Amino acid sequence: MAERTQAAPAPGGDRHGVAPPPRGGRGQSMRGTYGALDLGTNNCRLLIARPAGDGFVVVDAFSRIVRLGEGLAATGRLSDLAMDRAVAALAICADKLRRRNVTLVRSVATEACRRATNGAAFVSRVREETGIQLEIISAEQEARLAVTGCQALLEPGNGPALVFDIGGGSTELVLLDGESEGGPRIDDWFSAPWGVVSLSESEPHDGDSEAALRQSYARMRARVAEAFAPFARTLAGRGVTGGRLLGTSGTVTTLASLHLDLPNYDRRAVDGAIVPAEAMRQVSQRLAGLSVGQRALLPCIGTERADLVVAGCAILESILDLWDAERLSVADRGIREGILRTLMAHELRRA
Repeated sequence: MAERTQAAPAPGGDRHGVAPPPRGGRGQSMRGTYGALDLGTNNCRLLIARPAGDGFVVVDAFSRIVRLGEGLAATGRLSDLAMDRAVAALAICADKLRRRNVTLVRSVATEACRRATNGAAFVSRVREETGIQLEIISAEQEARLAVTGCQALLEPGNGPALVFDIGGGSTELVLLDGESEGGPRIDDWFSAPWGVVSLSESEPHDGDSEAALRQSYARMRARVAEAFAPFARTLAGRGVTGGRLLGTSGTVTTLASLHLDLPNYDRRAVDGAIVPAEAMRQVSQRLAGLSVGQRALLPCIGTERADLVVAGCAILESILDLWDAERLSVADRGIREGILRTLMAHELRRA
């Protein structure tokens, strides 16, 4: 749920809350500043924005790879080091929320906290040390927020569409009904327990030759295909074979960057790009035959993504097997933007 106050620790341990929005006439609350925080299995991301027209203008942002779910697949728990990394990033977020005088914020945690036996204890620690109240959302809530945040980039047209979000600990697939009045409507959704972190840890991509690396990649693909099988049967039962496709995640934005041959990541070039599906397969196959060190040297990957990107490739190729599409739209937006739009729409109705 959204919070109207946001505490953050100041030097010496004192807490300073953000003041609630001023009371006033119709629409006055919409002049506030809104925050959306998404703590995933791999990343901690924050957006702070103000309403503008039928959208919003970002006034501050933060993103850091924290790998909260590191080791979770083996132990079932969030490790102390992973929690320390996440809390450090969240403390920065709390400071930004306070300095930007955010009037309404929603902070969500996803798959890592859903699965961890100490997820609730971690949420309590975060509240105590940073003042941020994390809400552990369900896979369905996560899927709906991602769609709300990125569906504006779905190619125009009729018929069904598939939106996917490859996360750190899970992958969400959302089937949209393109025939509904008033725009696409969620017709069905599915969550698989494989994301770039969980798959990398459960089925490591390793080997001392290209042939061994490709065999390892094939095992990754097989695991994902098995997980997607129930949704594949659902699609077959509905007689749906493909259509428009929209992806949001670090995987698709990274692969799109490589396809576009960008020397450095450029959100303006990637967000909204439409890429041939076969081109994404070719990039995926190329990366699957490279070592971690070789991948780290490529633009837009670097050392932080080098060990995880191949798992994302395996998941993406499995989605392309599942859903027949000539091309896919790429979104560098998702849960945070979905939160902001939801908060602003709610406040507008209250005004």
